[in-house]
Amino acid sequence: MAFKRFQDFLSNLVTRQRQFFVGADEVTINELLEKLMGTIGEVSGIVTARQLLDRYTELSDEQKLDFFQHLEKSYNADESLVRDAFNRYSRNPSSASLNVLSKTAEPKRHELLRRLNSTPDATHDLVEMRTDLLKCLADDQDLKSVDDDFIRLFTSWFGRGFLVLQTINWSTSAAILDRIIRYEAVHEIKDWDDLRSRIDPPNRRCFAFFHPALTDEPLIFVEVALSVGVPNSIASILETEVPSVDVNVDYTTATFYGISNCQPGLKNISFGNFLIKQVVQELQVEFPSIKSFVTLSPVPGFQSWLTSQIDDEFKELRDLQSELNQTAKSAESVRINSELIRKAVFNYLTKVKKGKYPADPVARFHLGNGASIYQLNVGADLSVKGLDQSWGTMVNYLYDLNDIEENHEFYATEGEIKFNDKLKALLIKES
Repeated sequence: MAFKRFQDFLSNLVTRQRQFFVGADEVTINELLEKLMGTIGEVSGIVTARQLLDRYTELSDEQKLDFFQHLEKSYNADESLVRDAFNRYSRNPSSASLNVLSKTAEPKRHELLRRLNSTPDATHDLVEMRTDLLKCLADDQDLKSVDDDFIRLFTSWFGRGFLVLQTINWSTSAAILDRIIRYEAVHEIKDWDDLRSRIDPPNRRCFAFFHPALTDEPLIFVEVALSVGVPNSIASILETEVPSVDVNVDYTTATFYGISNCQPGLKNISFGNFLIKQVVQELQVEFPSIKSFVTLSPVPGFQSWLTSQIDDEFKELRDLQSELNQTAKSAESVRINSELIRKAVFNYLTKVKKGKYPADPVARFHLGNGASIYQLNVGADLSVKGLDQSWGTMVNYLYDLNDIEENHEFYATEGEIKFNDKLKALLIKES
């Protein structure tokens, strides 16, 4: 509430002061950049930052690319000052000279972004700006350095200490619920009735992280189903008509079946690991009977791997690729080829790597958080998307609270993937 009052004060201040900036519409965005970096007065800096951000939203896609290229070329650190600071550090490698070198080597873009963020609602605008920047990277890879600056500052601005966990239910504001519908990225929410079936019944929960600078804008949310036993299909969770549930039932399992990032401009800013661990704590308090925390996750990279040509794969893995590629996808073919699919998916998850980590992005996320592969469910998602993506297969990743930290350490250091011993028979041997 205090943060909101302060933001309102700044907004009123900016509104009052902008009327005194005569001829502002004729000033170019590059001139506004120079003015912002040269301002001394706090109020003039806040007003100029708002002018600049407003002007940015009026740019065409081509002009935005020019804007980012200008930041990359003109807002680096001063090369001669960096060289002098480095020479001083070489002669006297003290903490003080190291601090001077670090400060001198910082690109001017950092200070520019900090000054832009001083004006009301700037955080939202900067997140949207990075969304544009990510698109521009396709045209100019040199802009990666600018993106690195955004990531560095966003990592600080969106640190765990600033995130607020909220339960999403039917009494949540309509503005937030509307965003949940739009942002759901795993299993489409068709309408308001579909949304209600996911958040209103006593055996359903939804949690989201918020940041005080982004009003009514969830950063990431997770949908949870409570049950007795581990679910093996998404249909059992996403039924439109949810049967009446005994509120006194002792649930044993919490299943995370949908995790959606809501802000494209915050790509590569990690929230999911914090979210799952805090949700586990919340559920343990509310439902002490729950002992198993699992996911029901898609395998989004499986189909692209199936159709790829990788010469150094194991021969048997190539044979699995070839056999599935020659088979038409349907619910019936999934049933007939269930063991073949199970073996292919499991070996894809455990043996197909990007560096030392799994190539599949969902597997990387959960295994990197300390989960293990618990169960493969062939035929768990027979929707068109499910069949196209992974032959209808979904994975239960297990978050065993006793093993999470150890699993994470082995994964981070060795790339070791933990899985249920019952799955060991599916592993193929090197040829």
